[in-house]
Amino acid sequence: MEFLPTLQSGVDDLKPSLFELLSEQQLSALLPPSLRYLLAVATPRYPRYLLPVLNSFDEVYALVMLLVERHFLRTYGGSFTENFYSLKRARVLRVKGGEIPRAQMGASESVREAVKLSSGDVWKNLAVLVGLPWLKRKLDESYDIHAAHSNLLGPAYNRDRDRPQSGASVKQRLMFGYKWFLRNIYPSVNAAYYFSLLVFNMAYLFDSTKYHSPFLWMIGTRIRRLGGADHAAIEALSQPRKTGPARPGEGGSLFSPRNLARSVQPRLLSSLKILLPTSIFALKFLEWWHASDFARQLSRKSAENVELPPPILPSLPPAAKEQSSKYTSTTDHRSKPRPIDPPIAASTLLPILTVPLPADSTLCPICSTPVTNPTASPTGFVYCYTCIHRWVQGVHDRQVAFMEGAAGFAREDGAGEVEVEEWSKEEGSREGRWESGQGRDAVTGRKVLGGTEGLRRVVV
Repeated sequence: MEFLPTLQSGVDDLKPSLFELLSEQQLSALLPPSLRYLLAVATPRYPRYLLPVLNSFDEVYALVMLLVERHFLRTYGGSFTENFYSLKRARVLRVKGGEIPRAQMGASESVREAVKLSSGDVWKNLAVLVGLPWLKRKLDESYDIHAAHSNLLGPAYNRDRDRPQSGASVKQRLMFGYKWFLRNIYPSVNAAYYFSLLVFNMAYLFDSTKYHSPFLWMIGTRIRRLGGADHAAIEALSQPRKTGPARPGEGGSLFSPRNLARSVQPRLLSSLKILLPTSIFALKFLEWWHASDFARQLSRKSAENVELPPPILPSLPPAAKEQSSKYTSTTDHRSKPRPIDPPIAASTLLPILTVPLPADSTLCPICSTPVTNPTASPTGFVYCYTCIHRWVQGVHDRQVAFMEGAAGFAREDGAGEVEVEEWSKEEGSREGRWESGQGRDAVTGRKVLGGTEGLRRVVV
């Protein structure tokens, strides 16, 4: 496809093809999920240190990439992944057409210095390289949390649920405006974002513009291939620099601030060029290893040599056996069952509101009506989608009524007897004495990881 621009405006050896740029963008987009996956695998081993990093992965990744990209932009003239493809970023000169082909051929070093990124250009490119992707990820995540379910429940449900009450704080009003923006404006903004990228890519493919992205057009920067002068400059930078004698009060240690800033830090950041292809090779090798039959056969053979002992069945102590046999032989009637105590939260040590299982499995445990739009929680129980969704959010009518002092849920045993528990009586407000079950399963009281995102629709 590169013959199209060539036929129109001649050969430009330093202009990268669109497919080089798309490959670089795909490699850059693969870094965050790969690092997040590796961090998620390593977190169970060291949760004390890695769990805070995993919870704030987007912010930590943006901060690290800010340092890495700044070093590569100042040293090599391109981003971390662009340098891997021998690309750089150059300013567009304020001349007619933005090109000086004769000077490029005769004085390439002077042209390189003329199009080199200044300090202000570096920060503009950092905003496009780091700030814009971070903002896009946060908006997409917020949209999935606050606005994606509006297609299922309808706009009226969201409007009534999130409408700020009278006397709401400024934070609540701002949150309401943010959710309104995500549901009504952000889809159009997101569509315009991808459409503008498509338009610039097509224009770049047919040599109608020098920019393959609208954001590079806004900051006046374009992508170029590394030329001979660029490789010579990079080679000169890789040579060890001569440092003068240590200042008074500074030792010649490797860990002194002077040596760290001049020698260790640049070499550490530049070593990422070797780490990137090595990590790609390692990930591809692991992917091939886990997908190959050889790995399965090896794991199967290693498991064949493991002899598992038979399970040991627990048995009742002799006293308990005698008591149970005496009870079954002398009594025929069934005594009143012991009331079922509600589960206790491990963090607050407060009882948790739960619902009993209905006798018919086709009924929803929360509303006791036939299940509509069945949805399963991670514990395996099936509810109506609206019931369990509102229950996990803590806004179900039965939760609100119970926390305000209404009676709890009556439970039935196998013989149909209703158990009257102390907590099932009407009393005052239970705030601070009970947990409403928010974020938990309605039957077991266990936490639902991910909140409403942990619910799964059941296809019947």
